[in-house]
Amino acid sequence: MKKRHEQKLIILSIGLLIAFSIPISLLFNSSREVCGYPMILVYILAVWMISIIISFVIVKKYNE
Repeated sequence: MKKRHEQKLIILSIGLLIAFSIPISLLFNSSREVCGYPMILVYILAVWMISIIISFVIVKKYNE
């Protein structure tokens, strides 16, 4: 794997550590709901799906 792709994955990992940290996650811990789901659940699933898509794009570029 190229060094630049490794660096992008490391930056993604650090960003996920920050996004899933307790202070940031508690910002979305409210009584509001989105389509019947609690806001914190929507936040966690959205960040998780976005991270999967970003990592897929990075790894796909490595294979080309």
